[in-house]
Amino acid sequence: MTPPIEILLVEDNPSDLKLTLHAFEVHKLTNKIQVARDGEEALDFIFCREAFSDRDITCPPKLILLDLKLPKIDGLEVLKAIRGDPRTSTIPVVMLTSSKEERDIIASYQLGVNSYIVKPVDFDQFTEAARVLGLYWLLLNHPPVVPTPTAAKG
Repeated sequence: MTPPIEILLVEDNPSDLKLTLHAFEVHKLTNKIQVARDGEEALDFIFCREAFSDRDITCPPKLILLDLKLPKIDGLEVLKAIRGDPRTSTIPVVMLTSSKEERDIIASYQLGVNSYIVKPVDFDQFTEAARVLGLYWLLLNHPPVVPTPTAAKG
């Protein structure tokens, strides 16, 4: 049996992806990361569709790091889908993006993002941000346990 995924990293920029994975590796957070390179792949993973149909939706990632500007389906639409489904609505989602636009920040919080972080450009700042993200969201945060839906009795 494969270990459950702790972090779903949704990132389309190869440089940012490499930097993020390296930062997690430095802090020993890489063994349970799934990468999605666009919004559609992220939703397929989260909702156990297509290539991820063998996943169990009752074992969601502990944290979703979501880029805002993504191909196919943008980060806000992914967030909206996550928050709109009771099976996934309590998964912590951190918007990890290069956008400092106030409208993006407001829209993210209106849709229920847990945190909005602008990607630091400096490598040391970025690795420190990754360490803090991992420490807080994976070790300190205690999200609610969502009961699995039971089959209707009839």
